[in-house]
Amino acid sequence: MSGHNVNVCDIGDDVKEKLKKFRFSKHNENCALILKVNREKQALEVDEELESVELEQLQEILPSHQPRFIVYSYKMEHDDGRTSFPMCFIFYTPRDAHMELQVMYAGTQRALAAAVGAPRLLEVREIDELTEDWLKEKLTR
Repeated sequence: MSGHNVNVCDIGDDVKEKLKKFRFSKHNENCALILKVNREKQALEVDEELESVELEQLQEILPSHQPRFIVYSYKMEHDDGRTSFPMCFIFYTPRDAHMELQVMYAGTQRALAAAVGAPRLLEVREIDELTEDWLKEKLTR
């Protein structure tokens, strides 16, 4: 039965290459790599690459009815004056997204998390939850 792997999208080498570059490049500001599922091809592709973008700005950019994966390099200022850039892997899945799409994204998230090398996945259902405060709270837990 091949029914089991229907929902896992292919993560092509080009996407993996992009992820790798994103992960190992020296960021000095907030950057985002937005990935989407191509339903016809059942493959993951890069939707947008954004330099110096605040999480709040992504609210304007992300589609309101479609899931997206966001790899976000976040400039975190620590109380002791240090700055670090934690790599955040955010799965945005709006409640009213097409069921089939939600399933495809959900099926792909584990493989993608492994490819991203992200320690954990942060999930967001509502676009306006995507704020710096939300992220900070998640990262300091």
